[in-house]
Amino acid sequence: MAGGRAPGGALPGATVFRGATVVDGTGADRYRADVRIADGLITGIGHGLDAPTVVDADGLVLAPGFIDMHAHSDLALLLEPEHPAKVTQGVTCEVLGQDGLSYAPVDDTTLPALRRQLAGWNGDPDGFDWDWRGVAGYLDRIDRTGVAVNACYLVPHGSLRMLAMGWANRAPTPAELDRMRQELAQGLLDGAVGMSSGLSYTPGMYADTAELVELCTVVAAYGGFHAPHQRSYGAGALEGYAEMVEIARRTGCALHLTHATMNFGVNRGRAGELLELVDQALADGVDLTLDSYPYLPGSTTLAALLPSWATEGGPAATLTRLADPAARERIRYEVEEKGSDGCHGVVTDWATIQISGVRTAELARTVGRTVAELAAERGRSGTEVFLDLLRRDELATTILQHVGHEENVRAIMRHPAHTVGSDGLLVGARPHPRAWGTFPRYLGHYSRELGVLTLEEAIARMTGRPAARLGLHRRGLIAPGHHADLVLLDPEKVRDAATFEHPRLPAEGVQHVYVNGTAVVRQGRTTGARPGRALRRTDRGTRSL
Repeated sequence: MAGGRAPGGALPGATVFRGATVVDGTGADRYRADVRIADGLITGIGHGLDAPTVVDADGLVLAPGFIDMHAHSDLALLLEPEHPAKVTQGVTCEVLGQDGLSYAPVDDTTLPALRRQLAGWNGDPDGFDWDWRGVAGYLDRIDRTGVAVNACYLVPHGSLRMLAMGWANRAPTPAELDRMRQELAQGLLDGAVGMSSGLSYTPGMYADTAELVELCTVVAAYGGFHAPHQRSYGAGALEGYAEMVEIARRTGCALHLTHATMNFGVNRGRAGELLELVDQALADGVDLTLDSYPYLPGSTTLAALLPSWATEGGPAATLTRLADPAARERIRYEVEEKGSDGCHGVVTDWATIQISGVRTAELARTVGRTVAELAAERGRSGTEVFLDLLRRDELATTILQHVGHEENVRAIMRHPAHTVGSDGLLVGARPHPRAWGTFPRYLGHYSRELGVLTLEEAIARMTGRPAARLGLHRRGLIAPGHHADLVLLDPEKVRDAATFEHPRLPAEGVQHVYVNGTAVVRQGRTTGARPGRALRRTDRGTRSL
């Protein structure tokens, strides 16, 4: 290596993890070795390796850095670039642009509406400089800011639709579809790894199968993948998954079923039916993976429960309807009696809907309460409280939905196509603890305590397997020449400390985290270093420059 060797054969500027238990990300058995890194790369694996800096790794597991396949850090990464929520878990790469809604590509018309629509997910900070419009500009902004983790991006289908046709509830014209295809192709050329869709969110929910086939054909041509938030995780869950698989069959587009769950009472114990669909697709040659989070409640915005017609036209039109008595009664009927498509075709049980965050200060006392509790306290119906909260908080309220089933969660995480995604929202007074605890919860609760997965299998689902899906170049494994994205942890102590009452507590047992060879966590504490970068797809895979 250029620059010669220091006395004793050590590489200048190198670090050795001495006596580590290596879990390399492939799923293979662990082994004991010294691992040396220098210049951002893994430069040696063996015994008796030397370096100017030595980290005693005796009794500790050295793993590749964890990859969050479903992150909602699109603004958080720019606003708090040291990113403690994720680096303290061992996350070294995130996939942004999820659920069909994010901030690139946009124009001067769609950006203000998106900011309003996504305030519950990401906040809407005052004085923030929105100095990009396209995917390339957003990825450049990540690089200019300097961030603690690496980031990949999915072109969001809902944002494409807004650019081409606003919030119209209809099929696109040929010209509008061409606009979407062109914007999507440009985003992929700019470095996106695929396309996300949000088919129970406005305006993505207005797209039919034919529209998605046209767009996934473009994604396939660029070697990307489709990551859908499909149409239903409730009454129509299996039909929704089947539609996504059929699109993949027809287009040859790789498919990643994001936050793959079977929720609500109608799906208790039915994970096996989803996995049969997955297995048949894989047997037929569909390139399919999935991710999940290791918790029972879900998390989204309160506005997501509205029926699709009530959100047509965007946030301003939605708020107008919430003030109209006739529209309110129609909404009441759909959420209380029929089952709103926004709530996955299931009649809403207000006892399962817990407020996790608000933007309006005077509503702060609602946080942590269920809509049913607030309704009983006020002597009103749950739907009245729901609609009034949406109006007063201008659609920015976030919620937890207590609708999951443990047997489904365990069955899905056992599947060989499984990877890990936190789906964590980072804003609000009491966000879902998955934003701070997903990865250590897999390692501590589900692997060490319950034995659902071996440590080797759990780590493969966080590292090598997602890296392969993303097409990452020399990442996700511990191997010579790979980028030095690494986690050193205590396998007997690693666990999630974040709870629903105290959701922002860092993980325990994660001692050191390196991104591109630089420590972002040392002895369990963030260092303030920001060595991460945007990872852009090219014809040769995904690179970082």
